[in-house]
Amino acid sequence: MDAIELRSDNAAGVAPELMAALAEANTGSALAYGGDDWSARLKQRAAEVFEHAGVSVFPVPSGTAANALALSALCPPWGSVLCHETAHIFVNEAGATSMFAGGAVMKGLPGAAHRLTPAAIERAFAETNWGDPHHSQPSVLSLTQLTDRGTMYSVEQLEALTAVARTRGLRVHLDGARLANAIARLGCTPAQATWKAGVDVLSLGAIKNGAMNTDAIVCFDPKLAEPLSYRLKRAGHVASKMRYPAAQLLAYLTGGLWLRLASTANAAMERLAAGLKARGVELLDEPPANMAFVRAGDALADQLERRGLLFYRMGGGVIRLVTSWQTTPEQIDRALALFD
Repeated sequence: MDAIELRSDNAAGVAPELMAALAEANTGSALAYGGDDWSARLKQRAAEVFEHAGVSVFPVPSGTAANALALSALCPPWGSVLCHETAHIFVNEAGATSMFAGGAVMKGLPGAAHRLTPAAIERAFAETNWGDPHHSQPSVLSLTQLTDRGTMYSVEQLEALTAVARTRGLRVHLDGARLANAIARLGCTPAQATWKAGVDVLSLGAIKNGAMNTDAIVCFDPKLAEPLSYRLKRAGHVASKMRYPAAQLLAYLTGGLWLRLASTANAAMERLAAGLKARGVELLDEPPANMAFVRAGDALADQLERRGLLFYRMGGGVIRLVTSWQTTPEQIDRALALFD
């Protein structure tokens, strides 16, 4: 019997609707470097979806590129980026932001349930030597939705954090690698989850949720759009055949597809979490969307691997389970049976 894929939503295939969009774009010729019709329609669609006439969209080939280049446009070389100590930009991106931002410092802050709090940001402000050129100056607050441990910020929590950031003039970046999963669970609008909550620039995840090879930087501040265009070109992240990433993102944001795909992943995790709890398996946090961390123990983890469950070990007997748009109820039931 086939192995059951719960390692990562990155391991899932391409959603049929996005594959069809690629095939449709693969006819005739189109002007390069974003001068094509798909790119123009993507900007218009993003303006509709995010309810923001001045929005700009920059397709990029990875979430790391989206994060690092977005933050480089927000943070001066002498500045620092405040984020949670488990944030992907701090732990898993090999200093990409510091490189593209000319040496900007990354500062990881603590927070329960892997979320930042207004108090943690205020403490960081209190410990800063403001105006002292010997010390980096906090310039950007970066939040991750979902967090890298699968927890989620409410809209109210986002608003409270961005309000504190504004007291010291910080710009706000949102790493939305799994933003669709959060919006689908929260039941809010994309605008409420981003710029209406105080976000200046969004890293929009699509690859984890059905795209082939494109995420995007979504910029809500028109003044940042031109600097971003130069930064992306200088970094080698402007695709010549831009119609292909644009076609994927256009289909992704059309008709609520991105939220339907995310809802499928969320529903699969809800089924999985309920089944695990019924079996007495400990979940470190209640998973609000599509990612769970389970205290399985090494012996059970070994057994699950032998039986064909694919997952990541996080150390200390903890395993990570992630569902995707491709995960079916039948696969979840088979996975649960392996815990018996």
